[in-house]
Amino acid sequence: MAKSSKHDAIRVAVVDDHPLMRQGIVQSLNSEPDLAVVGEGASANEAVELAERLLPDVMLVDINMDGGGLNALKRIAASCPAVACIVITVREDEETVSQALRDGARGYVLKGIGGSDLAATIRAIHQGEVYITQSLAARLLMISKSKPEATVANQARFDTLTAREDEILRLIAKGMINKEIGAALDISEKTVKHYVTNILQKLQVRNRVEAALLAKQGG
Repeated sequence: MAKSSKHDAIRVAVVDDHPLMRQGIVQSLNSEPDLAVVGEGASANEAVELAERLLPDVMLVDINMDGGGLNALKRIAASCPAVACIVITVREDEETVSQALRDGARGYVLKGIGGSDLAATIRAIHQGEVYITQSLAARLLMISKSKPEATVANQARFDTLTAREDEILRLIAKGMINKEIGAALDISEKTVKHYVTNILQKLQVRNRVEAALLAKQGG
C-alpha cells in the first residue's frame, strides 16, 4: 500500500487489478505536491474496504476488475457518499459510461490519459466538479439528440429554471467550474454551489455532466 506524508494533500486511493498500471498511476500521482496516494487495491471488495476504512477524498476505480467496478461504485455511493469516485478504464462504450454515472461516478477517464491531465481531473472533482472525457461526452450528446421524445420532456424541465439558473447552466455547459462561474457572475462560489444543486434537482439529473449534455441538446 502506498502512503504519503504530505500535509493538506488531496487523499487518493487507486484500485486497479493490473499491478504495473496501478503502480504507474501511484507513482505519477505521488509526484504531485498536492496529491497523496493513501491506499491501493485490486478488486471491488478492496475498493469498498478502502473507502470505508480510509475515507479518501478521491478514489480511482477500474471497471474490469474482480467483483466489477460498477458494483464497487454502487456500494461506495451507498456507504461512503463523501468519497468521489473516478472511473479509469479502457472501456468507452456509451452504455458503460452512462451506467457508471448513474452508479455514482464523478468522473470517467480513459487509460492512456497523461499524468498531469489525470492530476488536474482529480483536483477538479475534489472541488465538486464532474468530468467525462470530451469525446465520450460528445457521443452521449449525439445519443440524446437521437431521442426526440426526450427533448420535449427536457424542455419542460428547462422552463422551471430561473433566469439566474439558466445563466449558470449555460456556463456549466461551457465547462466552467464553480469558482470560474462565481467570478464571471460576481457571486460567491458558495452561492454558485447552491444554484447548481437547484439546477440538478429541477433537471432531474445526477451530476453536472448530465446537466451540460441536456443544456447542449437544448441549444
